Parts: sequence; C-alpha cells; structure tokens
Amino acid sequence: MDASFTAEQDEIRRTLRELLRKRCGAKELRAAVDTPDGCDPALWTLLADQLGLPGLALPERYGGVDCSFTELALAAEEMGRALAPTPLLATAVLAGPLILALGTEAQRAALLPRLAAGSLTAALAVPGAALATALALTGENGGEWAGGGRAGGVQARRVGQGWRLYGQAEQVLDGHSAGVLVVAAHAGGFARSRTLLFLVAGDAEGVVRVRQTALDATRPQARVQLRDVEAELLGADGQDGESGADGADGNGETDVLGALAAVGDQAAAFLACEAVGAADRALERTVEYVKQREQFGRAIGSFQAVKHRLADVYVQVQAARSAAYYAAWACAHEERVGGLALAQALEALRSAAAEGIQLHGGIGFTWEHEAHLSFKRASGDELLFGPVHRLRAHAAAAARLFEGREVSV
Repeated sequence: MDASFTAEQDEIRRTLRELLRKRCGAKELRAAVDTPDGCDPALWTLLADQLGLPGLALPERYGGVDCSFTELALAAEEMGRALAPTPLLATAVLAGPLILALGTEAQRAALLPRLAAGSLTAALAVPGAALATALALTGENGGEWAGGGRAGGVQARRVGQGWRLYGQAEQVLDGHSAGVLVVAAHAGGFARSRTLLFLVAGDAEGVVRVRQTALDATRPQARVQLRDVEAELLGADGQDGESGADGADGNGETDVLGALAAVGDQAAAFLACEAVGAADRALERTVEYVKQREQFGRAIGSFQAVKHRLADVYVQVQAARSAAYYAAWACAHEERVGGLALAQALEALRSAAAEGIQLHGGIGFTWEHEAHLSFKRASGDELLFGPVHRLRAHAAAAARLFEGREVSV
C-alpha cells in the first residue's frame, strides 16, 4: 500500500475544504438543518457542478468521474470537518453502488447519470431499524431483518408482470427528499423467503414519507411507509426471460445480501473518514480555544493536565485516520476492514467532542455551541451503524479470532 496521495487527490481535498469553509460555516449549517429537506440544495448543486462529487466513484460511461473509492473517502473527510448536511452518503455510497452492482443496463442508464449529475438523489430503505444489520456491519445479514417471509418488515408480492410493496422502513437516510428509493423487501412467502431490492419513485402513489426528529440533525432521517406501492425489481426479472445469479426470478438472495455487505463495508470506510474529519476539526477548535482562554493569569492550554488530555485525543485521531485511510484503500482490494476502522474513528470523534465540551468550560455545555454538533454526530452514527463493541465483535467473529470461544455481542 502506498500511503502517499497524488497531486490530484490533494487538489480534491484542498478545493473541497475551501468551498465548504466559505459555504458551510456554523451559521449556514444551522440554517440548512432547519429547512424541510435538512440540507442546502444550493450547496449540493455546487458540489455536483464544480466537483462532480456525487459521481466521483461512478464510471465515466454513466456520467461519473471514474475515480477510485479513495478519492470519495478523502472527500468524506472534508465533509466531516464541516459536518455538511448533504445527501452524499445516501446517494453516492448506499443507493448508487447497489444500482451499479445489481441493476440492469437500462436501469443504470436511466438512473446513474442523473445521480452523478446531482439532479436526482436516492436513498436506501430497509425495514424497521435494521440498517446496520442489513449492511452486515454488526452481524450476518441473513435476511431475517427484512421480514423473514412473515408479517412485518416490507413484503413484496407479484401482481401480473409487476411487483407491489407493503410495509414500513425506519432510519431512511434522506428518505424524505430522495427522488428514488432502493427498498429491501421479502418475497416468496416463508417457505421460499428471499430478500430482493426494488426501485420506487419517491413521489409514487402510496408512499408516505415523514422526516423524523434525529439526535444528529445534520444526518436527516425519515420514516417511509409503503402502502401497496408499485415497484420495479432492481436487476433482471426471470419472468422477462432473464434470471438472477441463483436462477430465481429477480436478483436472488445471494446477490442481494452480498451486494449489501459490500456496500456496507464501503459505507463504513466512508463514515470512518467522515468521523476522522469531524474529530480533527473538533480537536483543532479546542486547541484554538485553550490558547486564548486564561485562568490564574495564564492560558489554560499551558497547564500540563490540559496538554496531556489533548495529546491523548491527538493520538486517537491520528490512529483513526490511519485506519480509515487503510479501509478506503482496502475497498478496492477485496479486503473488508471498514467496520474496524469505523469503530476506531467513532471512538476518536466521541473523545475529541467530549474533551472539547469539557475544556470549553461553561460555554461548552450549552446546546448552541459547535462542540455539541460533533458530539451528536458521534452518538448518532454509533446508534445508526454500531455500537462500537458490536462492530468489533463482528469483525472478530468474521476473522475467527476467538474460534472455539463464546463471544457476546
């Protein structure tokens, strides 16, 4: 692994940091999260038009930039520094790769160029509150999370030549504003139960979407209800003369669950880089403050105890950065270490944010202070994609680290 970055990668990072510094300060951030969509559409258009951010890792034939996942991860670090509320994670990291991996050529041609251009956003909707499970981050995603063929989850049934969906999905990132939903559902009844993915227009009849109040307002979530909604199977349909990899009609369970797990590892690497950026900025903000705040006639940053606390955070952030960069590199080399990197990064962010709140003193404990945005991001991501101990336990189980011993998760 070559740990150095190319001039092009450094330029992506520098350009994005400058743009976000101008367009996504604390005032602009709070204004954006208070809008119905929870983001700034003008900023999203700017990121798409000037930097091609939504299509950074998509092939050129679909309107993308055709960069590696490393470039997208570096962009994630800068987005994390600003805590920028955009649909990048939902569109370019969760939904887009699934369409690219499983969609038919017609589906890719119809959707991916629009996703790459930023004119269309997408979201991944999984039943209930099972996002981490579906992405195989905290355990095997065997399919029970989607309903198991019984009542509950999201159920799919064949109606003539098409499909209809019924059920509910929670924790759908940017689901309230996405133009297209990639919905995981169970089909085939209990005896032949299997997980399939479907495309649903965000404004389709029978789709009810409500933005939820989330701990981290910069990561907007929605509850999506599907009331007998018309859907298009993602991938080839056996009734159209084509079959999935397992011979079943549609994208069979092996393909779907494997694709979700692969996307989950990439999402974990992306989130790890985001968390590193947020932690680095939280530490930077705290260091600036302790150099200025005086107590007993001297800056509090000159006290040894304060230096030691911040030095510990610095070591955590640098270790997390190394893990996150390696996870991003490993995505292109069929190594899955995203969960471990995410665990390390979330711990670093939580420590950096907590120390920031403590060392800012009385002002740091007010909800209005910026330090709380970082702390909420750490806590919110751990609730969505963790917790940390389960991320590590699953990685240990996958590596058979404690084979023969009972590991509690």
